[in-house]
Amino acid sequence: MKNLTRKQRKNLIRIIAAAVLLIAVKILTAAVPVPAGIVWALYLLPYAVIGWDILWKAVRNILNGQVFDENFLMALATVGAFGTGEYTEAVFVMLFYQVGELFQDYAVGKSRQSIAALMDIRPDVANLEGEDGTLEEVDPEDVEVGAVIVVKPGERVPLDGQVLEGSSALDTAALTGESVPRDVGPGDTVISGCVNQSGLLRVQVTRPCEESTVSKILDLVENAGEKKASSENFITKFARYYTPCVVLAALALFLLPTIALALIPAGSLPAFLAGTGWTAWLHRALIFLVISCPCALVISVPLSFFGGIGGASKCGILVKGSNYLETLAQTETVVFDKTGTLTKGTFTVTAIHPEAGFTEGQILEYAALAEQFSDHPISQSLRAAYGKPIDAGRVSGVEEIAGHGVSAMVDGKAVSAGNSRLMERQKIAYHPCELPGTIVHVTADGVYAGHILISDLPKPEAKTLVEGLKAAGVRKTVMLTGDAEAAASAIARDLGLDEYHAQLLPADKVERVEQLLAAKSQNGKLAFVGDGINDAPVLTRADIGIAMGALGSDAAIEAADIVLMDDNPAKIVTAMRISRKTLRIVKQNIWFALLVKFAVLLLGACGMASMWAAVFADVGVAFIAILNATRCLHVDEFRT
Repeated sequence: MKNLTRKQRKNLIRIIAAAVLLIAVKILTAAVPVPAGIVWALYLLPYAVIGWDILWKAVRNILNGQVFDENFLMALATVGAFGTGEYTEAVFVMLFYQVGELFQDYAVGKSRQSIAALMDIRPDVANLEGEDGTLEEVDPEDVEVGAVIVVKPGERVPLDGQVLEGSSALDTAALTGESVPRDVGPGDTVISGCVNQSGLLRVQVTRPCEESTVSKILDLVENAGEKKASSENFITKFARYYTPCVVLAALALFLLPTIALALIPAGSLPAFLAGTGWTAWLHRALIFLVISCPCALVISVPLSFFGGIGGASKCGILVKGSNYLETLAQTETVVFDKTGTLTKGTFTVTAIHPEAGFTEGQILEYAALAEQFSDHPISQSLRAAYGKPIDAGRVSGVEEIAGHGVSAMVDGKAVSAGNSRLMERQKIAYHPCELPGTIVHVTADGVYAGHILISDLPKPEAKTLVEGLKAAGVRKTVMLTGDAEAAASAIARDLGLDEYHAQLLPADKVERVEQLLAAKSQNGKLAFVGDGINDAPVLTRADIGIAMGALGSDAAIEAADIVLMDDNPAKIVTAMRISRKTLRIVKQNIWFALLVKFAVLLLGACGMASMWAAVFADVGVAFIAILNATRCLHVDEFRT
């Protein structure tokens, strides 16, 4: 009882009260002779207790023009059963229907728990620091950008910001599904929704509440139900036409034999009409109505998708809608970006090959100074290898050439640092490098100075990720990268990828994806996995875009259909397992419900199914389908 909501407890009490009243009436009428009128009134009491709300909903919906729904079917069937003297069956049908509704409501509540838990990541208050250093608890929506807040140990970070003072470990499990904390200190960014585990943090707010990471995530999850899968749309349309059709069929099942009995002489009646009366056909029609109630389909299919989305969110996988879950289940081709997706994204200078007249230190200094304003991982690795403070006054006229590199004036010399395309563009002869990795060619005043080799190692989980996708039924794995041929070839070979394409510009990646889309099978889907920032055009063009390592990334959340909230690529296999399990359960429920219902409908029309069989075909099938749907909540997470 304690796990039930107030409404569920009230319904359970009604069910118990109606069941007790029904048993009491059965015992009384069996022990004592009771006039027929009194018997009717006695059975009406438990029926009213358990069914008054269904009758009221049916009347209200009819007045609003919404006639054909499950309330109408239940009301018509049970009132008709009362009219034919089947009092016990009428009460039992309504009783079992309400038990099914209670179970359904409870199952939906359970499936919402993972989403509800996610909703708890939004803190209600923020500790705003005043000019005199005093703290005031305020609503996070009232905190302006630039204000300073204090996050105490054990509290959730209420807003995105930058640490001014203090160090601590942040628990990001609610966002990423990972238990390993993240260490932060002065200068580091923190995002809302994380739990401050140890030290006191002074944080300067960088985003308003409505644009914070936690607000974007919650908005994404809350609106996921609006994007329905084709299976859900099919069930919605099916129920819209199915219910009126079965009501007309039930009416025909009653009227046609009744008219035939009235018009045809008894000796000329067909065998299936002989020995029957209009009440028998009315009873069959009422059984037909109970059987036809589409609850099992209307509830279990959306519940399956909702459970799949909820189960994924517990693993730090945010799915924007059930349509994307369905598309992922049909994916045959997975295309990856390389840097930060399959590789660590942390480049390291592993070799420097200077030309005659230049030293290793010179070309590294030229490259580091020219790249000083870029946040690209390659630029960061060059500055890290240089290891000295960057004097911005030595550099002027910096020009970044997309997909090629940079050029700048360093100490009065025209310096260029970039890939082979930049050398070809400037018509400078360069020396290729046979070692695997990213090559940064450097020139000074139009003279080739040498090249720097930078390596980006694969993530430890990347190889098992590719193996896991193959095991899950993915037919082709492809890597697209702007990196050099040698580096791309080495990574593709190490990971066991089916195909790779190197030295691609952003526009080239879109073109390659277009070619892959044209080459895939008719029913197969293509997924693209990237970081969600540089790859936004490709994420949008693919059948389904997956952004990984997107903790705090606005571009990823906006561009992708599925967002992995950490850098673990194994989550892609987990997401695919969840999607395929969900779709499998949806299909099981659809076929099971339809086959049982049509079988019992046929038996009911032939007079071979009782009201109890009708109850099973309605409530029993719904029970089983809903139980099956709740399996979507149990996630088989892929482990590397």
